[in-house]
Amino acid sequence: MDTIKIGNEAKKIVIVVFGAFLNALAMNLFLIPANVYSSGFTGIAQLLSNLLQEFTKIHISTGIFLLILNIPVAILGWKKVGKTFTCYSFLSVVLMSFFLQFLPVKALSHDILLNAVFGGVIAAVGIGLTLKYGASTGGLDIIAMVLSRMKDKPVGTYFFLMNGAIVLTAGYVFGWEKALYTIVSLYVSTRVIDAIHTRYAKLTAMIVTDKPEEMKQAIYRKLVRGITVVPARGAFSNKEKQMMMIVITRYELYDLKKIIQSVDPKAFTNIVETAEVVGFFRKD
Repeated sequence: MDTIKIGNEAKKIVIVVFGAFLNALAMNLFLIPANVYSSGFTGIAQLLSNLLQEFTKIHISTGIFLLILNIPVAILGWKKVGKTFTCYSFLSVVLMSFFLQFLPVKALSHDILLNAVFGGVIAAVGIGLTLKYGASTGGLDIIAMVLSRMKDKPVGTYFFLMNGAIVLTAGYVFGWEKALYTIVSLYVSTRVIDAIHTRYAKLTAMIVTDKPEEMKQAIYRKLVRGITVVPARGAFSNKEKQMMMIVITRYELYDLKKIIQSVDPKAFTNIVETAEVVGFFRKD
């Protein structure tokens, strides 16, 4: 089991490195040269770098701003979200900051639409892969998770507000044409992330298992989520089982799959998209 665990962690690190590289590639070859903005904290870092240079002529790169912005967020995530998730997310940020400094800023095309589309697609592949393997690109992901847990509101609400602020600020300062192309890039990114990972912020997992107590304790050790246990019976075997129902965020899907695999590999699990949750779904 230790060898399998080490192999999984190594694979996760490789994915995080590759995702950070793709994000930096999208920024330095497409989005930054075209003044089209990324989403989340990467977009904020890009915007701050441009604003500082525009009004003070002082140049601080997007990579440096991205790292500075994510330090307090990493501390928040460590305390409120989870140590493993936060470590991998901060690793992604550090690597992306490094790649942003290392890779040259060079336009491959002078067509702003091509830059917006290809930059959005490449960045989204990096983000989607990182999410799929249980990490994030930091920043807004962690803040949205903390606020979602505190307020029980959809994670997407906070992404919409933050990205809306980026678009409006970019439009007001640098021209509305840039803001409109930023919207194109954000839309393309969202669609690609949806295809790679999942489009819904919340998911419901229904787990039919022979080991309900072990499964419950393993989930509680890793996730701060309430679980509903329902008696179940196999139609063919007529064997008594229990079905556990749990609502999670999309960021917790990777961890839940790993828990189920380690506790009961024979468990039957159905994961469905959840459009809305009414009431609390955290562990008391």
